[in-house]
Amino acid sequence: MDRHSSPESAAGPSAPPPSELFSEERSAEVVAAAFAATPDPRLRRVLTSLVRHLHDFVKDVELTEREWAAAIDFLTETGKTCTGTRQEFILLSDVLGASMLVETINNRAGGGLTESTVEGPFHMVASPPRELGADIAEDGKGTPCLVTGTVAGPDGRPVPGAAVDVWQANDEGFYDVQQPGVQPPLNLRGLFTADEEGRFWFRSIVPRFYPIPQDGPVGRLLDATSRHPNRPAHIHFEVSAPGYRTVTTHLFVAGTPYIDSDAVFGVKPSLVREFPTVDDPERAAEAGLPNPFRTVNFDVVLRADDTRQEV
Repeated sequence: MDRHSSPESAAGPSAPPPSELFSEERSAEVVAAAFAATPDPRLRRVLTSLVRHLHDFVKDVELTEREWAAAIDFLTETGKTCTGTRQEFILLSDVLGASMLVETINNRAGGGLTESTVEGPFHMVASPPRELGADIAEDGKGTPCLVTGTVAGPDGRPVPGAAVDVWQANDEGFYDVQQPGVQPPLNLRGLFTADEEGRFWFRSIVPRFYPIPQDGPVGRLLDATSRHPNRPAHIHFEVSAPGYRTVTTHLFVAGTPYIDSDAVFGVKPSLVREFPTVDDPERAAEAGLPNPFRTVNFDVVLRADDTRQEV
């Protein structure tokens, strides 16, 4: 043996002390430590917290190997179910309430700001630009409705030129992407530009409540937990303008079924509106709608974009 060598160095590096090895008691601590050198501090914080909560969950329910394998199979199938017009992972996030929680944390409203809600899994195609007043119900089916509103900033001043993106289900509870060959492409979708006073208006139909897709893994999860799959009737809005934060929200129909038990937890009281019937031939002719028709007003108040960096 070399006179400069010790028996330990000749045998190779010594084993780490037991306190640094994986064990049931210290699993989260040991795994979280593996991410300690992550250069991005936000990524390091997120992964460390994820590991701790995940390990706490596994220990809390004493997850079996069969259950963990089933969970992996479920997530794998969820990914395989996604297509260009269907996002099963968003659906899963929605029914677990994660989408609404992330939305709410990142868009805390107050002072009259329009509250946000989930985007949903059907904003899969770009809405066609349309002139103010256009009819987005291209198949002409359903109860006609005039939708009006304004876009303003937190100071109450109108936001001219704001982009108002809308999409909705038809009177049978289906989106166009769910019924190719039945509904015209881009039916009940529109991208409008608010006028110089921040106003927008368009013709549509009163949407119907509907079930979220049930033919995939998320549907089976709802069946297994005795949960209904239904969403109350609503129109989606995504409103944006330079200098303001984009708000993704819904306009809910008051009195619609499931308004108190939305499958994706998206309802907020401030977003519910009455859709009264108007029986006035003159107003109907002015709006370009048959008489009688329904109407609703939805004013949107945007938050100033406080994330912009001063140059």
